[in-house]
Amino acid sequence: MAEEKFFKDKYDVIIIGGALAGSACALQLAQKDVKNILILEQHNLPGGIATSFVRGDVEIEATLHEMMSIGNENQLKVGAFFKEMGVDIDWIRVPEAYRFISPDCDVVVHAGTHGDFETPAKEIASAAGDKDGSLYTLVLDFLNMCHKVYQAVNYVSMNHLSKAQMLLKFPELVKTAGYSAKEVMDAYKLPKKVQDMLSAYWIYVGNKADDLPMTIFAFLLADYLGYGSFIPKKFSHEMSVKLAEKCLEKGIQIEYGQRVEKILVENGRVKGVRTATGHEIKSDYVVSGAYPNTVYSRMIEPENEVPAEAVKLANARSIGLTCFSVVLLLDQSPEELGIKDYSTFYAPKGMNFDEIWKEEETTGPYNYITSICTNIANPDCTPKGTCIYSITALPRYNGWEKELTEENYEELKQKNARYFIEMESQRLGVNLFDHIKEVVIEAPATISHYTGAFHGSIYGYMHTMDDNIVARLGMNEEEHYIHGLGFAGAHQISGDGMGPAITNGRKGAKEILTYMAEDKEGK
Repeated sequence: MAEEKFFKDKYDVIIIGGALAGSACALQLAQKDVKNILILEQHNLPGGIATSFVRGDVEIEATLHEMMSIGNENQLKVGAFFKEMGVDIDWIRVPEAYRFISPDCDVVVHAGTHGDFETPAKEIASAAGDKDGSLYTLVLDFLNMCHKVYQAVNYVSMNHLSKAQMLLKFPELVKTAGYSAKEVMDAYKLPKKVQDMLSAYWIYVGNKADDLPMTIFAFLLADYLGYGSFIPKKFSHEMSVKLAEKCLEKGIQIEYGQRVEKILVENGRVKGVRTATGHEIKSDYVVSGAYPNTVYSRMIEPENEVPAEAVKLANARSIGLTCFSVVLLLDQSPEELGIKDYSTFYAPKGMNFDEIWKEEETTGPYNYITSICTNIANPDCTPKGTCIYSITALPRYNGWEKELTEENYEELKQKNARYFIEMESQRLGVNLFDHIKEVVIEAPATISHYTGAFHGSIYGYMHTMDDNIVARLGMNEEEHYIHGLGFAGAHQISGDGMGPAITNGRKGAKEILTYMAEDKEGK
């Protein structure tokens, strides 16, 4: 009896990784009439870190805090993509942008709905002691400028413009592109208290304000404060599963438990992949969810096909943030525990970026954290009388790589988890230890082990003044070192977060379509 054939002789495109970016890439390609697409996913389910887990018969969100670029009746680019692809997600709008707490400030900031910033500007200015409305006007002007940068980035990320065209169409982007967030906020003469409140989302970027490109800072502020954030009712895994289901509907083949070990290259061109199970699968086009560092250091075969420039660029970029998170299932409702806010940024020692930066390069403990109570936005996500509460810091991998050993792993996890729970217990005025039904600790090693992400990074390459999104857009075409090889993940141009993952997937599809057009023209 002949053995049943598992794979086709050749695929038009092979996508390594079935996370959000990989699925979005596949759907974008299918929409452009690309046939015979194969997704190879190393796990037994889709989504990567966009997943959930079950503890005590309760499903718990594993990673997602909030989604950006969704919109509601005003579809933003990520929400519009889901709608265009026919992926129906039950979105819930988060009730407030965030609560920010430091030694001299405690403010709840609410987002606008249609790119309007009057509400957040008024709340931030009032918390900073605005007496005559002048500070409100200043903050509003700053946020409106951020919105113009945001609109520009959305456009140029999908459309090519010359520098002259960019200056004419998007002068705010060009004028601020070479400056840090700190420089622009100082130029607007924003008081430190206002800068601290505006910098709350800084925890999700991780670079100091004086080295954080204004472009990225403006994009975050405009999206979150101008339109609000959302979560799927059935957690991030709803996105993963529904994207995978839509892929199957479109005839895209998905195979789980298939880890790709090698990308096969000949004379500078992709020829296929080899899996850990020994399958050699042919294709002239491959999209990698793995970081370029991983691809160029150990996945290209033969090794002499690795361009020196590719290795140099990958090593030159700074790896972004990893994650340490304590996820709690508590035995009382948020109301009973005195939890009122969905999202809280807490800096008990103040927003001293230099000190926070130093802490993030260690294995902890950390004194700038974000806490999320999912039930505030989604009351029915757990059985009545319980709630989910997560406490998260986003350090860099450096300290964990230097200090982590097999022997001290459990000790480091427990040390940070206890510190976080004690910190939040003191802030809330309730002993959370007395209410824990289930606890899950997610350390950088957890991320690395589960996803295979380079150094456990969840946020791609760090955005710095030397490596910003405008420069990446300008250099993108020159970084196509191996013909037919594209990338889709946090390491792509748009960077970090689940919303940008969708955009990065579409960007990966665009790279492949460009290669295909070149081949069709005989270039």
